[in-house]
Amino acid sequence: MKGREAPRKCREGAPSAAPDASLTDAPITTTRRRRPEPTPVQRALGLLTRREHSSRELTRKLIARGIEAGEAKATVERLASAGWQDDARFAELLVRSRASAGYGPVRVRAELGTHGLDREAIATSLDESGEDWSANARSLVRRRFGAEVAQDRALQRRAADFLIRRGFTADQIRAAIRLEPDDP
Repeated sequence: MKGREAPRKCREGAPSAAPDASLTDAPITTTRRRRPEPTPVQRALGLLTRREHSSRELTRKLIARGIEAGEAKATVERLASAGWQDDARFAELLVRSRASAGYGPVRVRAELGTHGLDREAIATSLDESGEDWSANARSLVRRRFGAEVAQDRALQRRAADFLIRRGFTADQIRAAIRLEPDDP
C-alpha cells in the first residue's frame, strides 16, 4: 500500500481517543477577559471616527445604543465643545458630497433638514459651499443626454424631469436644458 498507512490498533494501557467519563462531568470553565463596557464618550468617538455626524444624529444613535437621553445630550455637547463634533463641518461635508454626486440644492437642503440642522445653518452651508449648481446641472444633462438636448423637446422634458428629481431649481433647469453646441 504505497502512500497509505494501515490503521493503528490501540494497545491496552495506551490512552484511547474517547475522553474519560470523570472529565466530561466537570463543568467547563473558560477564563476569558471581558472588555469593559465603553463609556458614552468612547461610543460617540467610535461613531465620529467612521464619519461626521450632526449633533441630533449622534444623540439619536447613542440613545439607540442604550445610553440615557440626558447623558447622550451631555456627551454630544462635551464633544462639540472639544471640537470633535461640529454641525457646520458636517453640513459642509454633506453639501460637498451630495453636489459631487449630482444632487441639487433643493435636495441637499432637505437632507440637511432631516439631520436636525436649523434653517440658518443650512442656508450658511449652501451659500459658503461655492458650488455652481447651474454648472452641475449642465454637466449632468450633457453626460446623461448629450448635446442633442438643445434641439429635441422630448429630450428636454426628460432632462428637466431628471433634474427635478435630483433637486435642482427651475432656473438651473432652464439654463441646463438650453445647451449651446459650444458649451463645455
